[in-house]
Amino acid sequence: MQLNYSQLGDNTDNLPIIVIHGLFGSKENLNIIAKPLSENHQVINVDLRNHGQSFHDATMNYQVMADDVFNLLNTLNINQCTLVGHSMGGKVAMQMALSQGERIAKLVVLDIAPTQYTPRHQNVFNGLKNVNLAAINNRSEADAQLAEFIEEPGVRQFLLKSLAKTELGFSWRFNVEQIIASYDAILAKPEGLAYTKPTLFIKGANSDYILESHRPEIASLFPNAKAKIIAGAGHWLHAEKPSQVNLAISQFVASY
Repeated sequence: MQLNYSQLGDNTDNLPIIVIHGLFGSKENLNIIAKPLSENHQVINVDLRNHGQSFHDATMNYQVMADDVFNLLNTLNINQCTLVGHSMGGKVAMQMALSQGERIAKLVVLDIAPTQYTPRHQNVFNGLKNVNLAAINNRSEADAQLAEFIEEPGVRQFLLKSLAKTELGFSWRFNVEQIIASYDAILAKPEGLAYTKPTLFIKGANSDYILESHRPEIASLFPNAKAKIIAGAGHWLHAEKPSQVNLAISQFVASY
């Protein structure tokens, strides 16, 4: 089974760039990054398994998600590329670099560390399970049911982007049940051989996903890593400060 993807740009003089979204996201969420990069690169923007319009599957861990992207690269005859991944997508990108580093020229990780995280999405799970898909008539009703567990309007709006209306009613594009069942694997850290090529970690200054305590793990697995902090941004730094994030990525990609 092949991942759903979109291709932007046709510049073959530079290495292609693969863009990988985070948990509960889809390829559309990172168009804000993919479109500027496509001016100078061929950009492949993917939907991970159990997300967007890609296939649903009962297995979901970082190695199989990394293998999914490698299988797509093989289909597209891409032997080497640069990776840009946000949050869970950043862990997928790290797993790819740690598994087949020879195929990854550069790595950009947006606001996630190669560490084991503690659970932090229970309110989101409760909110999603609270939505009665068979009874709602519109997104506003879904939003009201999400709001019983999720206070932040921005989080609810992010989730509602994946609420699809079909002839049979409403459904989530992401696989809620399998994501919940695989949550321990999603919290886990990527593993493999150290990736020694250029790596950039971009952190939202207001986010707690990358902490000083993560520095040893980052240095161990990514000894050639640099860090960039985006002031005034949280975990969704690319949506909050797109120009600063895009500038940091483009400068890093062009600097080697």
